[in-house]
Amino acid sequence: MTSPHLRAICALIALGASACATATQSTSTAPASAVVPTTPVLSPEAEAAAIAQARADSIRRPYTEADVRFMSTMIHHHAQAIVMARWAPTHGASPSVQRLSDRIINAQQDEIQTMQGWLRDRRQKVPDATATGERMVMNGMEHEMLMPGMLNDAQMKELNAARGPEFDRLFLKYMIQHHRGAVSMVKELFDSYGAGQDEVVFKFASDVNVDQTTEIARMEKMLISMTLGVETQ
Repeated sequence: MTSPHLRAICALIALGASACATATQSTSTAPASAVVPTTPVLSPEAEAAAIAQARADSIRRPYTEADVRFMSTMIHHHAQAIVMARWAPTHGASPSVQRLSDRIINAQQDEIQTMQGWLRDRRQKVPDATATGERMVMNGMEHEMLMPGMLNDAQMKELNAARGPEFDRLFLKYMIQHHRGAVSMVKELFDSYGAGQDEVVFKFASDVNVDQTTEIARMEKMLISMTLGVETQ
């Protein structure tokens, strides 16, 4: 004979097993949409806060004194190239030199804004886009030191005085010199320990190296074509 207590225990076990089976079946047959989480829609305020936090996190990425100096001095370097390029329409430059000048102006104006923004975000001194050298104090006196490839006063005056084909020749000659200087500045940056690791600095410096190396090759071909009396496109 089975005792009443034993029958009660068996009944409870059977009831529990039935409940588990029912729960398992219910879970397995639930529609997929019921278990897939949805992406929350952020309010404009929350989205702005998230962007600000991401920007702050980016700013905390490591950068060096060499990065700051590169971005600061390249602003002046670019500014001089823009001054030179803006002379093309008023100094009788050929169509090919004017097209090259337009590309230089458009590209380097945007890059100056990138450099100034990078410095501003890191609370560094932001130089104005002036075609001058780096201001340095030596023995209590301030001196202006030109960055690699930059034209000195005599070269700038020579270029400004030229017109027509002579302007084209000097422009290409001096812009090749200018671009080679920028490429050497990139090399100096990457040769500096720990420098060039910041994402913005790395991409910008790499672009300068590729773009200006490419333009050097183009300008050298333009000079050769000019010697042969052939207008390049």
